[in-house]
Amino acid sequence: MPRPVFRTGKAGRYAVSESFMPPPRTDRMHVLVLASQKGGSGKTTLSGHLAVEADKAGIGPVALIDTDPQGSLAQWWNAREAPTPHFAQVGVLDLDEALDHLEKSGVKLVVIDTPPAITESITHVVAHADLVVVPTRPSPHDLRAVGATVDIAEKHDKPLVFVMNGATARARITGEAAVALSQHGTVAPVTLHHRVDFAASMTDGRTVSEAAPKSQSAKEICDLWLYVQDRLSRLTNDEKIVPEKRPKHFAVSALTASDADVEYDEAPEPDWAPQVMTQNLPLPPLPANDAVVVTTEKPPFPDGIDRRSGTDRRAGLQPHHFGSGERRVHSFGRRATDRPSFDNGGGR
Repeated sequence: MPRPVFRTGKAGRYAVSESFMPPPRTDRMHVLVLASQKGGSGKTTLSGHLAVEADKAGIGPVALIDTDPQGSLAQWWNAREAPTPHFAQVGVLDLDEALDHLEKSGVKLVVIDTPPAITESITHVVAHADLVVVPTRPSPHDLRAVGATVDIAEKHDKPLVFVMNGATARARITGEAAVALSQHGTVAPVTLHHRVDFAASMTDGRTVSEAAPKSQSAKEICDLWLYVQDRLSRLTNDEKIVPEKRPKHFAVSALTASDADVEYDEAPEPDWAPQVMTQNLPLPPLPANDAVVVTTEKPPFPDGIDRRSGTDRRAGLQPHHFGSGERRVHSFGRRATDRPSFDNGGGR
């Protein structure tokens, strides 16, 4: 059986290019697996982005492995002009030998993309992971599908991290989904929001940090890799991949800062609030002989309850007596000017 090789040139899905052997290294190789039972969660897009960010951070050599039969990650890599990260053409059945060869070749990090279906082959891939990343969109369908992936990770005692992907800004369901996922495992403190540039950058083999390096999407991907890198270094006790700057800002990144121009001693009150009764006014006492007292004064009401003010609108109305002669001055239903004229000889 031929040994797996790196693909560095344009080639077909199952073609073999000339070999590329990075300089030998003796430190341990790390495996990052992206898995999710739900299709469309963003595993392929996130695999390419994390691999590029790892290579930019100096973790490389970095290699990609696509175990999805659709080959979307391989097609993206074929469209890519940059020589890194590398791509290893590996089948699931040959994964053991392939990972051993890549580690001996000096590869520092392997990012593996998996198909959406949960099969025995996915279980085999997760068994080699140092960290399992589960992209999840904030929707009921994605939340229902995480159970199978969590079971596989727990079966092999593998650490797992959920990544909120495709979230809508300031949507309540995003926070609710994060709370639900936290019952099953760790949720990354970085949320990837739904933006067109994530998918558009993958068209020509680039990532959003390469196509739009100053965009908010690029910052989110950079922060996500910083978190994953820090998590990997802690899990594997590898000091060589410790980030140069610890992600301390993640501790409060999920909080919303208040407006700096407005200071509140307490919670701000709404702009409008209905008037309420602040005290109960006593009713006038009854006379001793229980006689009925007739008064024209209105009873005391708090402000805002008695909507009538001023004079009574009905006071200025004149009484109308039906059947008065004033209705019979003209023919019923017509005015004098509306009567037909018979002077011109017209008739019925």
